[in-house]
Amino acid sequence: MDTLSEVLDNIRSSGALIGQSLIEPPWALRVETGSSITLATMLRGEGWIRQEGCGPVPLQNRDLAILTGPGPFLLSSRPAGRIKPVCVVMADGSCADAAGNPLEDAHLRLGDRDVQERLKAEHVVLTGSFPTSGRIAERLLSALPPAIVVPHARQRSRALELLETELASQEPGQQAVLDRLLDLVLIGALRDWFALPDATTPAWYGASGDLVVGPALSALHTDPAREWTVESLAREARVSRATFARRFVEVMGEPPISYLAGWRLCLAADLLQDGEDTIESIAHQVGYSSAYALSAAFTREYGVRPSRYRGRARSRAA
Repeated sequence: MDTLSEVLDNIRSSGALIGQSLIEPPWALRVETGSSITLATMLRGEGWIRQEGCGPVPLQNRDLAILTGPGPFLLSSRPAGRIKPVCVVMADGSCADAAGNPLEDAHLRLGDRDVQERLKAEHVVLTGSFPTSGRIAERLLSALPPAIVVPHARQRSRALELLETELASQEPGQQAVLDRLLDLVLIGALRDWFALPDATTPAWYGASGDLVVGPALSALHTDPAREWTVESLAREARVSRATFARRFVEVMGEPPISYLAGWRLCLAADLLQDGEDTIESIAHQVGYSSAYALSAAFTREYGVRPSRYRGRARSRAA
């Protein structure tokens, strides 16, 4: 499995909340990303993306924006953005007014609006939220810019058109179709952005295709519990130990054993959060000799014992 697939395997829309607003300028929407990825596009009209400390980013008609930063972001009809938000997109994908009161679907969904009303709207904004969970997704997505935009002219996928068509229908099973289409929109947008010549791609993305680092990274991810050494990873890459160690640092920005340690702890954190295995079992699954060894490394990295981490994760989920 390539690294992008690993990222996307930890990010799935399920019961996705897709907000659509028919609005007249001047307008603004506030997006509270929190622990989610937010897709945004102007199905009709144009707008701007603003985040504190950054300049305004234009969002042309049918451009796709992916917001992964801590937020909040402001989508606005004006670059200055000094407008009271008509809608707040919460971290879980739900929408509220500026006072925090939930908005009804009739205010948000194109599918609930009359076709003629839709055609008259000057601006139509669509947002879709992907809740993210787990240290693996966090580790990989933190390397992306907080807001990336894929111009409409550079989009190769037609998933957005299919999504819009499905929103206008009221067929049985619509939510399941929307979930899958929203996944495809995100995958296509990420692929298209990575393909842009001026995109600053994260180290993990380019590493998958590197002739030296790629094979070793794939082997490490496939079998993280193996007793890997720089020498055994170099054998996977079919180069000398020195060549491999030097190239890994050049591509990934850290030594291979340091990367392995961080990856194992991310896996352990996700297993603690999502599974029922004992800490001893998780320790062996990710390459530690005992629960004690895992606990010591985990506490150094995250500042909390594995058992406490699991308890907190379950409390948040509840």
